Amino acid sequence: QVQLVESGGGLVQAGGSLRLSCAASGRTFSSYAMGWFRQAPGKEREFVATISWSSGNTYYADSVKGRFTISRDNAKNTAYLQMNSLKPEDTAVYYCAATRGYSSGSNNANDYGYWGQGTQVTVSS
Repeated sequence: QVQLVESGGGLVQAGGSLRLSCAASGRTFSSYAMGWFRQAPGKEREFVATISWSSGNTYYADSVKGRFTISRDNAKNTAYLQMNSLKPEDTAVYYCAATRGYSSGSNNANDYGYWGQGTQVTVSS
């Protein structure tokens, strides 16, 4: 079992950058693939990025490809989402999630069994 805590959200102007962190408890973090999802007001939760347990595979939503980078440091039990060139449409609550069933990661929220509480990202125009 793993518990996840996100941090790093905030208010930023369009074109700016933020780095989100997802700290995981437990000693088996390296056996989980990780994902980032987001949910804007009035919209469904959507996939952002995923990374395999070994960092060998990453996959991004088309809307963030080339602007966002997912990474992880298994020694620190932490996953990251570096967000550059932020746009107002990136405004949302961002959630990290963990799965043991999909070692390469997944873009399907239903594949994840563990979720953080979310961190708000607001991008002003």
